[in-house]
Amino acid sequence: MTAISRYILRQLFEATVFITIVLACTIWLTQSLRFVELIINRGLSLGAFLYLTSLLLPSFLVIILPVALACAILYVYNKLTMDSELVVLRAAGLSQFRLAEPALLMGTAVSVICFSLSLYFLPASFRQFKDLESSIRNDYSAVFLREGMFNTVSEGFTVYIRARDSSGELLGILVHDSRVPGKPVTMMAERGAILATEDGPRVLLVEGNRQEVERQTGRLSLLYFDRYTVDLSQFTRTSEDRWREPPERFLNELFFPDLSDPNNRHYQHNLRSEGHQRLVAPLYPIVYALIAAAAMLSGQFDRRGQTRRIAAAVAIVAIAQTAQIGLSNLSVKLPFMIIVMYLSPLVFAAASFYVLLRRPKRRSSALSLTPA
Repeated sequence: MTAISRYILRQLFEATVFITIVLACTIWLTQSLRFVELIINRGLSLGAFLYLTSLLLPSFLVIILPVALACAILYVYNKLTMDSELVVLRAAGLSQFRLAEPALLMGTAVSVICFSLSLYFLPASFRQFKDLESSIRNDYSAVFLREGMFNTVSEGFTVYIRARDSSGELLGILVHDSRVPGKPVTMMAERGAILATEDGPRVLLVEGNRQEVERQTGRLSLLYFDRYTVDLSQFTRTSEDRWREPPERFLNELFFPDLSDPNNRHYQHNLRSEGHQRLVAPLYPIVYALIAAAAMLSGQFDRRGQTRRIAAAVAIVAIAQTAQIGLSNLSVKLPFMIIVMYLSPLVFAAASFYVLLRRPKRRSSALSLTPA
């Protein structure tokens, strides 16, 4: 690699990293706001919240990196043009391909990163994210941390805790269970605790009573107890019970799902489409690099700026991105669109490569020489 290529490549790398960080932080901030309720309602610590939301970064980076690369190429090559550096390099005999080589190398590197994200890091992190989110939402000890509130664990099951001391003991407990129509049950206890057992969470009530009313007869059954246990395992779901969504699955699980599972049979087309999308999406960084390089290097130098070329490149990248998303959605219902999914980046890449290597037309001189 020549010194000139290293010079351009370094600028592309720095610009890509900067734009990626800015876009990732922006998207992370907007997406993390959806999980603020976990802090408010579930008592999630700040460290756990940051870890939970950071698991979403691979899914952002697969989309952000190609766009950041295209923006970096447009910025760097436009800067080189405005500083007349490209004019000097062309005058030195460098071809279009040599000038575009750093952009293509950067596009290839980003494509390799996107392949690693798409095939491993995305499903691994998203699976961890969904498991952790499910465990947090099903952690009913967090419900009992909210003092002085009527907390609805599920429809017809409400818990009230007056206070909680430093040792974790619950004080002033009221549990109301109206899930059985016509037989509401109310339990009150002076104190209690949350117990984690192999069969699921339990609430231990100490020194209280259990009241049950039959609404048809109006009869009240009252039972005083020293110790009483309320089972909460029926409200919890383990990660094994939860159906894995397509973004949580690795490539072999997408193309070869267990069809004995009715959910896998029902969403078989979604799984297959996700698998092909994982293979196609990492090709787009090279496509976007070609589009941006072709826009900035084709044609003649214009001292008035490169606004039209930049706008055209942005529009074509937006069309390519829209085509990628649209074809992925269509392939769920129309399997033959999977072939078009693979052809789409090839068409954009071939057209951009042709424009990049095409010899630019010389401008005709506006002045003519006349003999004296």
